[in-house]
Amino acid sequence: MKIAIDGRVLMTNNYSGVPEATYNLLSALLALDHSNEYLVFYNSARPVVLPDFTAPNLRYIRTTIPNKILNYLLFSTLGQPKISTLLREKVDLWFMPHLNFIALDPSLANILTVHDLSFLRYPEFFSARKNFWHRAINAPRLITACDQVIAMSEHTKRDLLELTSIDPLKVQVIYGAAAPEFRVLADSDPSLELVRHKFNLPKRFIFSLATIEPRKNLLSLISAYELLKAQAGYSDLELIIAGARGWKSTAVYQAAANSRYSKQIRFLNYIDRSEQVALYNLASVFAFPSYYEGFGIPPLEALACACPVVASWGTSLSEVLADAALLINPYDPSDLVEALNAVLTDQDLALKLRIKGLKQAAKFDWSKSAEQYLEIFKISQKN
Repeated sequence: MKIAIDGRVLMTNNYSGVPEATYNLLSALLALDHSNEYLVFYNSARPVVLPDFTAPNLRYIRTTIPNKILNYLLFSTLGQPKISTLLREKVDLWFMPHLNFIALDPSLANILTVHDLSFLRYPEFFSARKNFWHRAINAPRLITACDQVIAMSEHTKRDLLELTSIDPLKVQVIYGAAAPEFRVLADSDPSLELVRHKFNLPKRFIFSLATIEPRKNLLSLISAYELLKAQAGYSDLELIIAGARGWKSTAVYQAAANSRYSKQIRFLNYIDRSEQVALYNLASVFAFPSYYEGFGIPPLEALACACPVVASWGTSLSEVLADAALLINPYDPSDLVEALNAVLTDQDLALKLRIKGLKQAAKFDWSKSAEQYLEIFKISQKN
């Protein structure tokens, strides 16, 4: 079988979120499947660096049409060219690991992964440019046009059925996972001291990892941190936030700068995977008070590193984290304060969360997910 994959989501220097999940999925597929042929399509008028999967059954197919012309004029307005034309060879199916501009070919099996529908639920969380991009893609139409849609969680599946007119029989849930690199490190692991020294980390700190954007609710985290610091015993506690700067992020940086504890609230910006692993291992607690998630890989990564997690209840996080984390109301900073205080002061609770977290994280595995994807690819191809 010849499987064509939309690789445009991989055209970024800093992997997180959807690009990270896509990279992990393709790595697992290629490790598992040595018989099918994979063609990864991308379009760029300029040279870009894409992952080298070093797999003999994968090759890249590039077109060089300016993206604004391809996306807004050809795909969105004219509905041409069909993806099969751009691929320039016969394939058995077309897989999109993320929503994007496309002109589907009905002669192919068209399979799409939907990570979340936050842009339909909460358009106010996004910039005008982001909302324009989502409207131009016309996600509901694309979703219903595909032969199979893979949801990253039962929560995302419910959103798909509620917010689009897709046939329920077309939707299947396949979970993501933390990458294998996210694990408990020995106390003697040199990366721990290197990262502690590089970022001048204190002994105790709250860690959060997210793109700096409204949906991640970092304003509430800063407010909760201030309330926690006002209590006795937290003079040394810092708040460390990692993640690339996103949209509508100015208020977050201003809140940190205006805080009486501003010197102890630090932004690390984007950090690579090895640094993430070390920070999860070093942190006293991982805080993830997001308003909405379609899956929630960062808190799962924290569980895999035996870091106690405080996260929001609702959306997909309750589903993915179960009882392995303390779940809070993201709209109530005092609830977040109470949970953080509990983890930081109750060693027995923190230990129980570490043990439960490791067991919960082990339930999710990219190899198992890849097997499920391969089964869908197998049964979906058209004659």
